[in-house]
Amino acid sequence: QVQLVESGGGLVQAGGSLRLSCAASGRPNTNYMGWFRQAPGKEREFVAALGWSGGSTTYADSVKGRFTISRDNAKNTMYLHMNSLQPEDTAVYYCALGAGWRLPPPESSSDYDYWGQGTQVTVSS
Repeated sequence: QVQLVESGGGLVQAGGSLRLSCAASGRPNTNYMGWFRQAPGKEREFVAALGWSGGSTTYADSVKGRFTISRDNAKNTMYLHMNSLQPEDTAVYYCALGAGWRLPPPESSSDYDYWGQGTQVTVSS
């Protein structure tokens, strides 16, 4: 059974940084994982995704140049390095895994089959 566990969220001032982690267990054959976020009263939105084997990455325009997605294959862990955080980045961040083979990694939440429980990121102004 696939399980995804996020960690690393918290409260940070505007301009600060955080690193989110997503540890995957029971990972099926897959080649992509991603991060999504959901702010209060808003729909879940795509943040970033990566191809697990080839390293292909995609980013939402709103985070390009500030966020970096990466992975550690040996640890079955994906990361989201977030710099220059702004209040509008405040949301619950979810990691997701797709049980399939797609490149480039997709941006639609419907293409992902497994989800973590989410971790809260709050950016104060």
